[in-house]
This record gives sequence, structure tokens and C-alpha cells, in this order.
Amino acid sequence: MDQQVLDATQQATYGLFVDGEWVEGDGPRVSVYDKYRLQPFAAITLADAAQVRRAVDGAHAAFRRGVPVAFERGAVLERAAALMDARLDDFVRTMQLEAGFTASDAAGEVRRCIQTLKLSAEEARRLAGDVIPLAGAPNQAGRIGFTLRVPLGVIAAITPFNSPLNTVTHKVAPAFAAGNAVILKPSTHTPLTACKLAEVLIEAGMPRGFLSVLHGSADVVKWLQEDERVRFFAFTGSTEVGRKIQQSAGLRRTQMELGSIACTILCDDASLDAALPKIVNAGYRKAGQVCTSVQLLLVHESLIKEVETRLAALVKALPFGDPHDPATVVGPVISEEAAIRIAAWIQEAVAGGAVCLAGGPRQGAVVPPTLLTSISDSMKVGCCEIFGPVVCIASFSTLSQAIERVNATPFGLASGIFTNRLGDAFSAAQKLEVGGVHINETSSSRVDLMPYGGSKDSGFGREGPYYAVHEMTEERIVTFTTT
Repeated sequence: MDQQVLDATQQATYGLFVDGEWVEGDGPRVSVYDKYRLQPFAAITLADAAQVRRAVDGAHAAFRRGVPVAFERGAVLERAAALMDARLDDFVRTMQLEAGFTASDAAGEVRRCIQTLKLSAEEARRLAGDVIPLAGAPNQAGRIGFTLRVPLGVIAAITPFNSPLNTVTHKVAPAFAAGNAVILKPSTHTPLTACKLAEVLIEAGMPRGFLSVLHGSADVVKWLQEDERVRFFAFTGSTEVGRKIQQSAGLRRTQMELGSIACTILCDDASLDAALPKIVNAGYRKAGQVCTSVQLLLVHESLIKEVETRLAALVKALPFGDPHDPATVVGPVISEEAAIRIAAWIQEAVAGGAVCLAGGPRQGAVVPPTLLTSISDSMKVGCCEIFGPVVCIASFSTLSQAIERVNATPFGLASGIFTNRLGDAFSAAQKLEVGGVHINETSSSRVDLMPYGGSKDSGFGREGPYYAVHEMTEERIVTFTTT
């Protein structure tokens, strides 16, 4: 796509993919904005209730016609990975425009997507159950048993703007690997990347009906939930919305990756040379719009002054602004409205006694990388998810104190801790009430094959292709009596 803003007659319009066909949505037409220039460059048409029902009809019918065998499901995903690799530049350009990602962040998203596709292909081919030793029970001689992992049917994937490619792939690819048909509802902030991923999967051989793409907001989710043929809801987004989806799901299963206040702990024996660059990357990549971005950095009191000085210098050196500039490290957030909110929270914190060690005035949707210290739990930056390029420093005197601070938040997605003491590392692993504890890494340390998910208000269920495939299948016991 050209980086220049197009007029309304030139803007590409993307529709829906329903039952094997691209069609125009019968709902309203919505502009997609260049997140840096704050001007529309494309548009989507939204689905209405009838088109949502048609998508479910097509997905349900495709599943009933017959699920492709495991080998072929794996082959489709492998071919998709190869196509993604060949189209990396196109995906990068698209995400620079609609997500505001820098070239580095966008390329990283594509490379991780390729890995997720390959991992899902592997899981498709080795999905299996267990042999049950029935003969070990009384009066069961001559009887054998085993389990099958069987797909659920139709799965709805509801995905966010901050990872418009890899998070989408983490839902769509394992769902198909498990043998399900998938209905994808991407964020209306970043719908084009999802459409391009769908094009790749279709070209790779995804059978008709096994993938649909619906654009829309809460109404589309509501219509999907009203159809009992949708058996599973995979959602990444805010805790508030996740709670509503969960309440409406009834007895149907869900996977929820929700909000977070991600914390990283620097103990007094931490290697700052190793830790600080990782913290900067984890706090400011994707303009801090990652659920596990370091929001709260808990620093042992003996290190606080050194960390403030060194970290401030690193943050001030980060180039920010136009994501199309190869030098830019921190681009815009998802909208000017989001930037206004983030800036207001920063101003509120400073007015309440926080000290701004790095930062500056908002420029459109760009919030300069900001470093705050001397924050309190009562400030919004200390008790609410910022979802922006802001890292807050607070001190602690004992590890127990730091762990208590992490656990006091309602969230529990992931935490990092830098220490070389095994006792402290194991203590943190056992006591931190989060889905992932990363020793000598930040809260944002994630490899796509690992289980990923949270606890408390951060949700439940796990991503990672192996784990997601098991979430999206159910176990069936089969027994044979041979005598």
C-alpha cells in the first residue's frame, strides 16, 4: 500500500470472508486510519446479523462435511508459513500503517507468526490421546481403552489491535490444527492484516468454510454468542469485555487473555548491564501496547538511584515518532484518543508527586517514551493498565515486599525477576500469583511454543500451539472388550 493518504474514491475497501467468498458487508462502512498521520487510508464494511449467521452456517456445514486429515491440516499450515515468509515486506507495510508499528516491531510480528504456523502444523500431525490401562482395574481383563482428542466444531476468535497478526495466528492456526472451523473477528483498528492472513491461508489450501472473517464490534460478538453452534470463544482483550463474553458463554468453553499490570523485579544482586536493555525493550516495543509490557519496575532500594540514572539515559535516547522512519523505535499508540488518555495519566501522576525522568509532550497519537518514579498505588499509572510507552519505578526493601506488591494487583499475567540467588528465584516462582514467572528476563519474555495465559483478572486458558490445540479439543474415551 502507498504510504500517502488516499482520497475516499481511491481507498481500498475490504469486505468479509464468508463461506469461501469475499463479500461486501451489509453493515456500515468504517475507515481504517494511518495511526501516525491520523488520516484514513482504507476502509472495511461491517457484517450484519444475517451475514454472521451465514458465516456460522458455512462453518458448521464445512465441519459436518468432514474435517481434513491431520497430515493435510499440517500441510496447509506449512504452506501458509512459506507464503508469509515471501510476503513479509507487504505485511510490514500494512502494520506500519494500520497499527503504527515500527519496521522492527512489524517484522518481528511476521517472523513470530511464521513460527506459530509451523508449530501448529506440527501439533496437527501429532495430536493424539492416551492408552488407558483398564486391565489394572478389577474384573477388566481382556479390555483395552484409549482416548481420542476430537475437535469441538465451530470456534470464534476475537482478537486485539496490539498484535494484529501473531495473536490472530495463535487462535486461528491451533484451532484449524485441531480440526475446527474458525470464525475470526479482528479489531476494527487493525482489520487489514487479518484479511491478508486469511488470503494467505486460503491460498495455502484452507478448505471452504473452515475460515471466515467478520468485521464489526460488540454486535458481531453478541450475534455469534446467540448461536449455540459456536462451541468455543477465544478472546484477547480487556478484562471488562472478557467478563461480558464469559458471562454470555454459558456452558460453552472459552479462553481468555485479558488485562494486566505487568511487573518486573530487580533484586539487589541483579546484573544491570543485562537487565536494563531488556527492560527498555519490554517497556517500549509496540509503544508499550503489550499485555506484558513492563509497567511497574520494582527496584531494590540499594539500586534505585543507579537504575533511575541509567534507565533515564536509555529511555531518553529512544527515537520516537514516524513508524516509517527506519530509525524509529517507538511509534504512535493506536489512536489519538488513547494518546490523550495516556498523557492525562502521566500529568495526573506528576501532579500527585511522581517524578518524570524521561518523556515529553504528546504529538498527535505519539506519546514520547516516558519514565516515572516515586509513583503511588493510588495513581492511575500505579493501579490501572496504562497500555502505552510508560514505565514506572518503585522501590522495595525485601523480596517479600515486592512479591506482595505484584500480588496486590487484580491481575496475574506474567512477571519477571532479575536475581542470581536460586532461593529468591524459586520463592518468586512459587509465590507470584501470575501465569508466567521469568527468571533473569522481563515480564514480556515470551516464546511462541510456551504456554501463555494468566490468572485472576488476567483470564484463564493457555495459548501456545500445543496448549491451545488441547483447549480447542475434547477428550473421548473408547474401550474394547476383547474376550
